[in-house]
Amino acid sequence: MEQLTLTTPALLFSAISLIMLAYTNRFLAYAAVVRNLKDQYIEKEDEKLIRQIKNLRKRLYLTRSMQIFGISSLLLCVLTMFLIYIEQHLIAVWVFGFALILLILSLALLIREIQISVEALEFHLGDLESRSKKT
Repeated sequence: MEQLTLTTPALLFSAISLIMLAYTNRFLAYAAVVRNLKDQYIEKEDEKLIRQIKNLRKRLYLTRSMQIFGISSLLLCVLTMFLIYIEQHLIAVWVFGFALILLILSLALLIREIQISVEALEFHLGDLESRSKKT
């Protein structure tokens, strides 16, 4: 096996940082939608709004988990670099491997969150299609 160097975990910094920025943007967009849905629900208690709220809650929890796994992966990359610096190479390899697993989990959750988002959009499109057929 090739030796793990300081540059290997450092390469993930920019990738993880960009992923975290995307996750944060998703989270902020959801927060705005939740506030909007709350106002709509206060005006008119509609079952469709309840369904959207449940969907958003699921997506928010997934996004939170994605962020936690991504941040944990970044922290472990930093720890890996420290372990390499103090010449604890075997431990560094294991910590870096765990960091990669956390990043994989974060990305897998992103795939699931995208699937749920598409289902929500399909619901809206179906609603629009049924309304257009009535008119």
